Amino acid sequence: MKDLLGLRETDAERIQSILATTAEMKKILNQNVKKTNHLSNKSVATLFYENSTRTRTSFEIAARFMGAVLSSISVAQSSVQKGETLIDTGKTLDALCTDVVIMRHNVSGAPHFLAKNIKASVINGGDGMNEHPTQALLDIFTIKEEKKELKGLKVAIIGDVKHSRVARSNIWGMTKLGANVTVCAPHTLLPQYIEMTKARVTTNADKAVDGADVVVALRLQSERMKAGLIPSLSEYNELYGINEKRLLRAEKNVMIMHPGPMNRGVEINGDVADAHNSFIERQVTNGVAVRMAVLFLLTRSERGD
Repeated sequence: MKDLLGLRETDAERIQSILATTAEMKKILNQNVKKTNHLSNKSVATLFYENSTRTRTSFEIAARFMGAVLSSISVAQSSVQKGETLIDTGKTLDALCTDVVIMRHNVSGAPHFLAKNIKASVINGGDGMNEHPTQALLDIFTIKEEKKELKGLKVAIIGDVKHSRVARSNIWGMTKLGANVTVCAPHTLLPQYIEMTKARVTTNADKAVDGADVVVALRLQSERMKAGLIPSLSEYNELYGINEKRLLRAEKNVMIMHPGPMNRGVEINGDVADAHNSFIERQVTNGVAVRMAVLFLLTRSERGD
């Protein structure tokens, strides 16, 4: 594959291949090896039109660990502010012999558009309210690492599904690997046509958690919201927040996950986020391994290795 743009168009076999490569990269991280030659003589650029801490830093660490030449483009200080188009920016990166462009954009489909118009491989670091494939891959890898397989597992994704590209990628990826996914949010935070996916849909958080093997809490994305979507933060926490009482309905060894950053006391309570069965910190570590794997596979594909 030339690009990684989303899990909707990525088949189960390819997802499994990425996960297998991630396991090998995780072994490298566990050995505390912070410099390999997997990406020697390769040039990687991050192109983020939206703010990011975890995703951007994770990709940059992954690229550096693997020996790539890394360029981080600050859109606020680039020629984009002078009116340069996305294609022109992409063609400039091509002219600079860039091998991989990691892109985040506030418009859904922007990475797909760029990928069609440049030679470099494009990785979608999050586009609008569409997808965030590497976040879903690290979620899936974290579950697989703990539970061995996703097939037959009950996964509850609870929170601001409407604005969550992570939720969309997780639905596509997890269901392709056989998980039974339930999404839960108030009606105002459910996207249109969500029923057309293979996920079960409910507005009752207690029902969503019943018998769940994994509970994924989603951040309430207030920066994308219009007024009136929720009555208040306290009421939202009462009805949809992940707390110890609600988790009594789940399986005994339920995994607690969150893509970050967390709003403690809103979508997840602090005691749950810090509990022994919280995998939030491991998700961050696994994010580096997943991104190492994706970078490795894309550059190998490009060379025909």
